Amino acid sequence: MSRGAVESLGTTLVTGASGWLGAAVARDLVAAGHRVRTLQRRPSGVDGADDVLGSVTQPDAVEAAVAGVEAVVHLAAKVSFAGDEAEFVAVNIEGTRSLVRAAKRAGVRRFVFVSSPSVAHTGEPIMGEDAPPARPEGASGAYARTKAAAEIVALGADAPGFAVVAVRPHIVWGPGDPQLVARIQQRAATGRLPLVGSGAALVDSTYIDDAVSGIRAALDAAERVHGAAYVLTSGEPRPIAELMAGFCDAAGVAPPTRHVPAGAAKAAGSLVEALWRIRPGADEPPMTRFLAEQLSTAHWFDQRRTRRDLGWRPEVGVTEGLRRLAEHHRAGSPG
Repeated sequence: MSRGAVESLGTTLVTGASGWLGAAVARDLVAAGHRVRTLQRRPSGVDGADDVLGSVTQPDAVEAAVAGVEAVVHLAAKVSFAGDEAEFVAVNIEGTRSLVRAAKRAGVRRFVFVSSPSVAHTGEPIMGEDAPPARPEGASGAYARTKAAAEIVALGADAPGFAVVAVRPHIVWGPGDPQLVARIQQRAATGRLPLVGSGAALVDSTYIDDAVSGIRAALDAAERVHGAAYVLTSGEPRPIAELMAGFCDAAGVAPPTRHVPAGAAKAAGSLVEALWRIRPGADEPPMTRFLAEQLSTAHWFDQRRTRRDLGWRPEVGVTEGLRRLAEHHRAGSPG
């Protein structure tokens, strides 16, 4: 990863650093010379970081985490395709509200809210747009709805001396990814991964190193670009079937070839969501309406404003990322 300009920011708090992306961001900031504190419910495992154990839903933990901090990168969230909406609200909306308020009181200067392009995805294709406004009322699923509301809360707190910027990394993937890549590979290997619709919908994605460097660029630029939201992608939209095949090929797994009509997948997803609310499964549901929409509609973004304002460009991209993913599997690394 490119280090970029390292500014003297005092201590930077990273929330959600026990997650895959959060840990990568914390490690990157440590390597770039930042003093890093983390806040999450279990140890981050990030060498050089000072862990505060707790949740953004716990006021005492939040106050302890922001004390003496000059910058915050907020990644902690409840991320799932299904679940009790009250839990999403408590963590994603109210947790963000609590953190923003505590950060302001503590004198934090920069606040980067790590959001998601799903906050503006209403089920219709997004083709070449920049960063459409977050729309909680139109988003599909509790995660997207509450992340949209949380982004509005965060950006609404932007003020002189408290620079807030939202970044929306899109479909982050790479070696060691325990969610997207691992699930696609596992489900393809067992024949449980269909292509929804034609598989030709163009989608953007973001290799993990590019997501991390983009988040750090937003942190560095926050006082110049505050009050705005930016989508981060590698800028190389690919047909969804091609991207999924690339993930499968990297692990030596046959890619999916069976097609399910988009309408049928959406209907099935709505039914599964209803059943999951009554009796949740042990893992993520096999299909939801949100997931069916994501797999069957185009969503790629104009990156010109992001690259200009943040002074950032992706350095790895899709082709090189897939090569690295395959190398990771050949080496027998876990994940």
